[in-house]
Amino acid sequence: YARERSRFRRDLELIYARGYRPVTISQVLDRKIDLPRGLSPVVFVFDDASPGQFKYIERNGKLEVDPGSGVGIWLDFKKTKPDWPNSAVFCMLSGAAVGRSFFGEKNIEGQKSEWRFPKVKFLADNGFELCDHTLWHANLSKYSDAVVQEQIARGVLAIDSAVPGYKVRTFALPLGVWPKNRALAKQGSWTDPKSGKVTRYNFDAILEVSGGPTESPHDPKFNPLSINRIEVFGMELEKTLDRLDKNGSRYVSDGNPATVAKPAPVVAKP
Repeated sequence: YARERSRFRRDLELIYARGYRPVTISQVLDRKIDLPRGLSPVVFVFDDASPGQFKYIERNGKLEVDPGSGVGIWLDFKKTKPDWPNSAVFCMLSGAAVGRSFFGEKNIEGQKSEWRFPKVKFLADNGFELCDHTLWHANLSKYSDAVVQEQIARGVLAIDSAVPGYKVRTFALPLGVWPKNRALAKQGSWTDPKSGKVTRYNFDAILEVSGGPTESPHDPKFNPLSINRIEVFGMELEKTLDRLDKNGSRYVSDGNPATVAKPAPVVAKP
């Protein structure tokens, strides 16, 4: 799904005004959701790494983040909101066709190939989380175990090439489709036939493509290897926020990261 620039800006304003602040998947996994009392966590996930999400503009020999790209809009919003961290998650393709990976190449939408790795490093250096999304968005259910592992491992390898030593903890299923051998979505390896180098992966989290809000990491029902998401299109964001408030399932911080407070059940009055 795509989101218009003006709509994305309104989304950020709405989420902020409703008392949500961004956290990463790693923070959720580690249960380090340290927010002031009364605020709630939200995880922003950008899939695919297409140019619209992150563009550079070259001015006088220097690279600047395009203010009209997703990252540019995010950084501009942060200027007026000091309590808005760079905690979005970018689940990236590294080898998709027509420049729809690692935020563009070959002058597609004005993006140069040599900017690919610097963009990924910029995100890591500025606190954003990097996530694997396969090599070119393969429907993993259609391929052999060997191809599945190559698709996933080469995504990890590409991130490591841009940010050496980076620990990729999260994998987003392309199209939300699992491989026939589901275990390979979490763990596997691929051997480069030319160099003989082995690339291994072992994720702590796997993201579904949809399914609605996920459970709190403190909830026994929380499954880090099947984390649901909300696809933001139309008025779905507003509807979801309203439902969370109405049914009382919204995660709200008590302001003390050392404790986990559970609200008492609502008892209907006669």
